[in-house]
Amino acid sequence: MLDDLDRRILRYMQTDPTQSVPDLADRLSLTTSRLTRRVEKLKETGVLRGQRAVIDWQALGYAVEVSLRVTLDKTQARAFDEFIEAARDIPEVTEIQTFLGRVDVRLSVIAKDMGHYQEVYRSRILTLPHIADIESLMHVARIKSDESLPI
Repeated sequence: MLDDLDRRILRYMQTDPTQSVPDLADRLSLTTSRLTRRVEKLKETGVLRGQRAVIDWQALGYAVEVSLRVTLDKTQARAFDEFIEAARDIPEVTEIQTFLGRVDVRLSVIAKDMGHYQEVYRSRILTLPHIADIESLMHVARIKSDESLPI
């Protein structure tokens, strides 16, 4: 699916996503138009989904991160859909993942401090529909957080 040039483009884009197209073309010994066509092809095929800003939420004053493992009441036909729809509306929920197994959903929640977390947990999380069980895991340290792929 990907040739050597596509892999090189992706590696360089992962290394420095802010570099300009002309600079990247120079690094790859390509013309700007050829690089632009390749990048467009990677976007059209869904390999390259776009670029985004990575914001350090701790620098914005969020000092608490909690991972919630949620088991849903699966006797309700729309339990997953209704839970996820409601969880998406909570601004402090930064990530929602679904699983097969004992745990159905994992939420990543950030808060400014423990008081803020307690307020979010009690007034927003515990009011989500179809919760059968919930377990909180307080994050202590992020050892590795790398979305770069070995291309």
